Amino acid sequence: MLAIALGDPTGIGPEVALKAVAAELPRDDERYLLVGDPELIRDWNARLNLGLTIGDGAHPSARVGVQPSGCFGDTLKHALQPGAPEAALAALSWLRHGAQLCLRGEAAGIVTAPVNKEAIIRSGETSFVGQTELLSELAGTDRTAMMLLGADDRGRWLRVALATIHVPLREVALRLKKEKIETVIDLAAQACRDLGLPRARVAVCGLNPHAGEGGKIGDEEITIISPAVEAAKQRGLDVHGPFAADALFYNVFRGDYDAVVAMYHDQGLVPLKMIGFETGVNWTLGLPFIRTSPDHGTAYDIAGKGIANPSSMIAAIRLAKQLARNR
Repeated sequence: MLAIALGDPTGIGPEVALKAVAAELPRDDERYLLVGDPELIRDWNARLNLGLTIGDGAHPSARVGVQPSGCFGDTLKHALQPGAPEAALAALSWLRHGAQLCLRGEAAGIVTAPVNKEAIIRSGETSFVGQTELLSELAGTDRTAMMLLGADDRGRWLRVALATIHVPLREVALRLKKEKIETVIDLAAQACRDLGLPRARVAVCGLNPHAGEGGKIGDEEITIISPAVEAAKQRGLDVHGPFAADALFYNVFRGDYDAVVAMYHDQGLVPLKMIGFETGVNWTLGLPFIRTSPDHGTAYDIAGKGIANPSSMIAAIRLAKQLARNR
């Protein structure tokens, strides 16, 4: 069974989740547990004319169940304004509940719909950084990394793991640590094995233009990144770099490497979204359970209109099922 946390109820999460589940049900015998507000779920099922038979989550025979979190239950108000505090807190409650299901072994993994960081912070959860960080905390580990995966219409993949995530650009160099880069290299290589790829060849980006030009444009490649790459090689990993990022992604896209470790958010995600914007998937590496999510936000501008594209959510569900089978 896969748990699906519905994310911000004033965003497109509930809509794309139900559309994706409806699209996936005919493909196999997977069961889904929607963690969210039951009334909201049944309302979207009717509005979208999906015809899903939704149980209460307590019966193993139900293909699609719904389970509210203990925090809000059936009491969440509807017709909330986008980003309302109640919506933000509900999204966090559902996320935590879904993670606990996985930690207790009651779900094989969790697919998380988008939340809005600003709305969550405004609701009073000022320490919130992101879903990845919260799930890592709940799982009691800091040995995690974010990987984004996407393919173009010819099936050519990019798989990008990030050494830093939501960090202001001026702080990236200060946050880079040899040990963290080593961890992300390890997790990227393991991700290739978890996907069943025939090899696990990892390429590592430099931080600076032209990978620093031998120290002429910054020395992070010499002092931090290269030592991490060499340490990973000593452990037997097929890892290469650091390379100038502007040329590296071309080589990755043509198949020279299976995964990339990027030093900061946009370095890795700009090329990924260029080739897989609608089908990109976020995968949290290193958790003791499977966690994937669509690679888009709450899209308040189109929320509630019934026009949201579920492609990324479908891809996230399919990846979670693939990983569960491989395990």
